[in-house]
Amino acid sequence: MHNRETKRADQRFLRFRSVTLRFSIGNNLETTKCCYPIMTKKHGELKLCQTWTMKGFLAYLALAAGAVSAQQSLWGQCGGRQHTGPTTCVAGSFCQFYNEYYSQCIPGTGSPPPPSSPTTTSTTSTRPASTTSIRPTSTTLTTSTRPSSTAAPPPAGSGFPKATGTRFTLDGVTKYFAGTNCYWCTAGGIGNADVDLVFDHLRSSGIKILRVWGFNDVNNIPSGNQIWFQYLSASGSTINTGANGLQRIDYVVSAAERTGIKLIINFVNNWDDYGGMKAYTNAFGGTHQTWYTNTAAQAQYRRYVEAVVSRHKTSTAILAWELANEPRCNGCNVNVIHEWAKSTSEYVKSLAPNHMVTLGDEGFGLPGDTSYPYQYGEGTDWVALLSIKTLDFATFHLYPNSWGTSYDWGNKWIADHAAACAAANKPCFFEEYGAPSNHCAIERPWQQTSVASAGMAGDAFWQLGDTLSFGNTHDDGNTIYYGSSDWTCLVTNHVAAIG
Repeated sequence: MHNRETKRADQRFLRFRSVTLRFSIGNNLETTKCCYPIMTKKHGELKLCQTWTMKGFLAYLALAAGAVSAQQSLWGQCGGRQHTGPTTCVAGSFCQFYNEYYSQCIPGTGSPPPPSSPTTTSTTSTRPASTTSIRPTSTTLTTSTRPSSTAAPPPAGSGFPKATGTRFTLDGVTKYFAGTNCYWCTAGGIGNADVDLVFDHLRSSGIKILRVWGFNDVNNIPSGNQIWFQYLSASGSTINTGANGLQRIDYVVSAAERTGIKLIINFVNNWDDYGGMKAYTNAFGGTHQTWYTNTAAQAQYRRYVEAVVSRHKTSTAILAWELANEPRCNGCNVNVIHEWAKSTSEYVKSLAPNHMVTLGDEGFGLPGDTSYPYQYGEGTDWVALLSIKTLDFATFHLYPNSWGTSYDWGNKWIADHAAACAAANKPCFFEEYGAPSNHCAIERPWQQTSVASAGMAGDAFWQLGDTLSFGNTHDDGNTIYYGSSDWTCLVTNHVAAIG
């Protein structure tokens, strides 16, 4: 949601393999004898010799160069929908099929690639001395070891969350699930002991889904132990894999694995909090509206996505990767966000084919009402987005107080989205909702409407509050604190009603 303090290119680093033709060439410039090794299945390596004229030899080199250029380099894409490049790989590698959208040249002769520890490649530049507006934290960060998500992947279908019709299947159970949002679990810099406490509270309360920020973008690297995940600069960006960087996400994933909580992890913010799209335009130019098509911004965004996803692509704690928090493109043709969502979700699927992907939008743009949220002015056609195959489920949010609508209107908003999801046979996730006061009286009816509506898979209130080692977490007016009377109403009673 906008104005809440707490909310906040297709380029891959390819390692090119050089292919060398070794010749033993005589001294005669007119004719020469060339011998070179060839591999055969039956006899192994053999030496093939041939006498060439100089003209013929040069022609052969030109032909060989053309053949090599038609092969994909190691780690390059070699197949998938809309792929028009090389489909064969250089010597020493083969084309590994991952899914219908992506195949990749990997080392070997045809066996599946072994799991490996993910690494992050980033370019760096001189770090500016000034700091950003990212809030400092007094929390002492504890360096965590890499979580168990880097272990060998489980067999297909052995526990990855998935969509089953209009429901989620989590740990083999297909039903409606309750959830919440916790931006500060990752981006807020709380220590490991506090993370563990939060997840224990969620598990004991029956909350199954937690949405967290997977971004904390800066244009100036903060001092000390302040949290930042990515430094953005046109002269060289840096992805922080340290204890005050992506290791914060690592530990949250490990806590989710321990407690059975399923995570939705978001990659970028529409709003300026924690950097957002503004941090990209500060670094690479353009405007908010052009961010979706800015080549340099999208290339770095995808590098960051790969860095995050690669660390947890085998974890069954990931419910979904989310492309953006509340993406908007005010005044844009709806095709801008639609095409970006399509191509980006395809890319994420190529990195983690066992994980679900969702957009993270507010649900704007659908027929049925003349009020502002139903209109298309923020650049989204929500019903059309349902047709994107690589978006596994749809999201929508609800903030009548900010949108100039009534609280009762919220029930129609929920029902209309649910009906569209039911028609598309795709799950709807009521991803954010809140009110500045009277939480139980206002929000409990929304929960009941959501649970009763065909097409709905779950909901997540904004936002989680708890009492940690330093005191209460931030209250933005929408916060529901663990153990409070509002918690009893919106969590305890809600979970019991779901069954």
